Amino acid sequence: MIEHVVRVSPSAERLPRDRQLAWALAEVATARAPLDADAAAMVANRVIDNAAVAMASLSRRPVSVARAQTRPHRMTPGASVFGADPALRVSPEWAAWANGTAVRELDFHDTYLAADYSHPGDNIPPLLAVAQHVGASGADLLRGLLVAYEVHVALVTGICLHKHKIDHVAHLSAATACGLGALLGLPTEVVYQAIGQAVHTTTATRQSRKGEISSWKAFAPAFAGKAAIEAVDRALRGEGAPAPVYEGEDGFIAWLLDGPDATYTVPLPAPGDPLRGILRTYTKEHSAEYQAQAIIDLARAMRDKLPGIDTAAGVDRIESIVLHTSHHTHHVIGSGANDPQKYDPTASRETLDHSIPYILAVALQDGVWHHVRSYDPQRAGRPDTVALWHKITTVEDAEWTRRYHSPDPTQKAFGGRLVITCTDGTVLEDSLALADAHPDGARPFDRPAYIRKFTTLTDGIVTADAQREFLDAAARLADLTSEELPALFPTVDHAAITHADAVLPQGIFR
Repeated sequence: MIEHVVRVSPSAERLPRDRQLAWALAEVATARAPLDADAAAMVANRVIDNAAVAMASLSRRPVSVARAQTRPHRMTPGASVFGADPALRVSPEWAAWANGTAVRELDFHDTYLAADYSHPGDNIPPLLAVAQHVGASGADLLRGLLVAYEVHVALVTGICLHKHKIDHVAHLSAATACGLGALLGLPTEVVYQAIGQAVHTTTATRQSRKGEISSWKAFAPAFAGKAAIEAVDRALRGEGAPAPVYEGEDGFIAWLLDGPDATYTVPLPAPGDPLRGILRTYTKEHSAEYQAQAIIDLARAMRDKLPGIDTAAGVDRIESIVLHTSHHTHHVIGSGANDPQKYDPTASRETLDHSIPYILAVALQDGVWHHVRSYDPQRAGRPDTVALWHKITTVEDAEWTRRYHSPDPTQKAFGGRLVITCTDGTVLEDSLALADAHPDGARPFDRPAYIRKFTTLTDGIVTADAQREFLDAAARLADLTSEELPALFPTVDHAAITHADAVLPQGIFR
């Protein structure tokens, strides 16, 4: 492992490229790392995971909009679109747009949390689209995805964007550019220029995840993937980028992050190291923000100690519920965010899946979490649920914050301690550090679990035969020919989907 130190450099110093972070990332993309079998198997798992959540979101309005926007951009050979006619091929950047939105819409795929947040699975749609368009093999796609995950994990480990209210897709676009460089076998110089363009054009504020959270939360990573494809295309044609994009005196770090005196350390693989970054990431068992995963599991475990909690009388017996948790959980999805929308029963689904008070209330009452029913407006507006919801607050606990950021895997934690005080003075409390599905949790997600998630979420959308065909292709990812890549798009039973397409207002694209 190489610890690459990043600091601002005055323009007069003409920082050499081999000292710039973008060049170091490009070198990771263009090196020929040995293949790690466990990492390769995990890539196949995440391809399954992405397809599962994409299929489950096909009828949702943002996904319908994104899919409609792709149709005027037909291209040969082009790339496939989740949920569209299998014969349809569109320009790869537009396929990445539609497919990335479908993957992200339900907030239900993989995650990596360190100095910042990330969903590394967002790299899969743009790489898959380009691979299909250029006629790459499954082995090429696999290599590109391993690089994208490696770079994404490294950036999220070393550089915090959230502290300065910068959206985490700025790291995603750099990772996607690197993954595309590896997929296409590009020179280091081209990848370097593409990274600079991608980072420069996808740096945005975190307002997309604050207050009244809208459908843009699903579009944001799709936009980053689309921008990365376009950046690579321009770089291939000889166009350059702002440089040094990270270290420049008027650049990313100097003005948007910790300032001209800042120093960051980004851990990168040494030459000859296998790319195992994907093994540090984890997927979701529940359709909600990752910091809520362990809390849902904790609520299910504590529910038996609260008879009648799903009734008004049972809620009346609760005085208060306090979740002691990390800084990030408290300030991003907890009461520390100071967002009144997190307690609003009419709030959007995107807002509710970033409200730990709401998630905790429903999980305590229902004992289960469902990607549709748990967010239904009638469910959110139930009077006893609203009453319980408003008794729930979060507080930051220094020990949970320390564990959240700990580099020691035996200490790492994304959960909290739940303290329930009843009106009769009884106090119930319990804690959970990691979600059950976490690699170090009680029931780590394995290949059968990914398959169950896929078959469950695609039931009634993808026929049993089509499910088997897709799962077989995903399992053989490294051996797929270019002609077989379309098999990574499950064939949808359109009669079983209630599309919003027919009632969408018309836009500019025809």
